Amino acid sequence: MAEDSDLEKTEQASPKRLEKAREEGDVPRSRELAAVAVLFSAGLAVLMMGSHFSQALKTSMSAGLQFDRTIAFDPIVLLMKISDTIYSLLVAFAPLALILLFVAIASPVLIGGWVFSTNALAPQFGRLNPMRGLGNMISKNSAAELIKSIGKAFLVGIVAYLVVSHDIQPILSLSLMPIEASVSKVNELMIMGFLSIVSALIFIAAIDVPYQLYQYAEKLKMTKEEVRQESKESDGNPEIKARVRQQQREMARRRMMAEIPKADVVITNPTHYAVAIKYKDDGVRAPVVVAKGSDAIALKIREIAAENNVPTLESPKLARALFAHTELGNEIPEALYSAVAEVLAYVFQMRVFRKDGGFRPEVPNPSTLPIPDALDPHSLIPAPSAFESEAFA
Repeated sequence: MAEDSDLEKTEQASPKRLEKAREEGDVPRSRELAAVAVLFSAGLAVLMMGSHFSQALKTSMSAGLQFDRTIAFDPIVLLMKISDTIYSLLVAFAPLALILLFVAIASPVLIGGWVFSTNALAPQFGRLNPMRGLGNMISKNSAAELIKSIGKAFLVGIVAYLVVSHDIQPILSLSLMPIEASVSKVNELMIMGFLSIVSALIFIAAIDVPYQLYQYAEKLKMTKEEVRQESKESDGNPEIKARVRQQQREMARRRMMAEIPKADVVITNPTHYAVAIKYKDDGVRAPVVVAKGSDAIALKIREIAAENNVPTLESPKLARALFAHTELGNEIPEALYSAVAEVLAYVFQMRVFRKDGGFRPEVPNPSTLPIPDALDPHSLIPAPSAFESEAFA
């Protein structure tokens, strides 16, 4: 059962999967939306430039219907006359053609965006497989496209029928009207029919666009195994990454241990924490933590400090505060300046005492060091309630 669930496409497509599909030219598309955009643009252009197109047609028809015996019996002149007529029509309708070309190219931006991929142009011989073609013909997508085409034809037919039936009497009486009135009525009927059909196609596109987006998302869904494999390819094998992190921690730990002999003092808990600090009189404002650790690492820090004659001072509260609030390589918090200053003063006085003799300096009392309770993690642990005290007594 677990293997079956891993093979089911239940996961949404990852950004990498979507990007790969886009590079291959596989983006969501709605032919209905593109058709509506082109048809609507064509109708709008005709409405705005109708007089220009009408005048061009009148001029061409007028020139074409003029009979000249010389032209009729001269093939070269006749060909030139026809060429001129075609050229004038092409020039007149060129704006409409350019508008439709622009809309046809730009309409994909409305859904899926515009993308150019050479992968889509590469020959794919798998498409020549007759079994695969037969499978595509009887697939769920093909059935949906068939239903959509039938529905579109039915809806457009119903709209056309309603438009014609609404104006059936004016249509039948067109032959009895004056030429100008009949032309005006035909224009009115064409505009009404055009708007009705475009409205129907807009309705179809409004249904088709969400459906195409849904189909695209379903097609690109991934199995759990594919998600895991992609994660390994993108981020690397988790086992290798864990091994690399372990090696990085080991290297950082070795660098830290190498700094302990340079420290001025190691402050301990005494068993759970150890923090090595160093003060350089070279413009640094405050002492810096050069090493810190807990449990086994704390024990190792104390051992290295003992081997290199680095003084060790037991101050549990100060050790806990330094460990909790100072990162490796950073200066100590300002609130601990006074406490650490007392410790360093004792360390420096001991160096002088060992070198020159004299009075032995007094070891700082850990309980009197000025350490704010807010910096001690143990001070933040709430005291047990009376019930808890009785329960564990």
